[in-house]
Amino acid sequence: MKDNLEHIFKSLENKFDTEEPRIGHFDRFEAKLHQIETKKPKVRYQLASFVAVAASVVLIFGIWLGATFSNKGMELATVSTEMKDTQNYFVTTIEKELTLIEKERNSDTEQLIDDALVQLKKLEQQYHLLTLELKESTEDKRIIYAMISNYQQRITILQSLLIQIEDVKQLKTQDNENYV
Repeated sequence: MKDNLEHIFKSLENKFDTEEPRIGHFDRFEAKLHQIETKKPKVRYQLASFVAVAASVVLIFGIWLGATFSNKGMELATVSTEMKDTQNYFVTTIEKELTLIEKERNSDTEQLIDDALVQLKKLEQQYHLLTLELKESTEDKRIIYAMISNYQQRITILQSLLIQIEDVKQLKTQDNENYV
């Protein structure tokens, strides 16, 4: 390879342009560049940047839209009107139980309520997974029964919590009566 390079340079000897450019060469070159820049229509650049921004916005919106619909499952209420009534019953009952429980929140019941809410959160996560499964196979009755069972488990937890809160209140009143 070294020989090859030497051969190329020997063949090009005395053919290199070694003369200095004329005076003002740099200024003429810069003027030509400036002419080329001024001839370019700036509208193209503005239009291209606008199109790029619009494409980016559409792409981000598409990604957000796809993520939104892919994470949502199918609720029990969408299966039939009977299931809608069933879901409404369970949701209403759970909300009523939660309002009763929140009224009983104090320093004595705080830990009990927090533990029950953690259990409810786990059941809600399981329910979300069931909605995704129901979305994939709407004909599978086992998923519907599991969703109903999930609601029943939530109500059972809340009812047992209310019983425990009543026990705490009774113990407190017995202690106060014994103390007096």
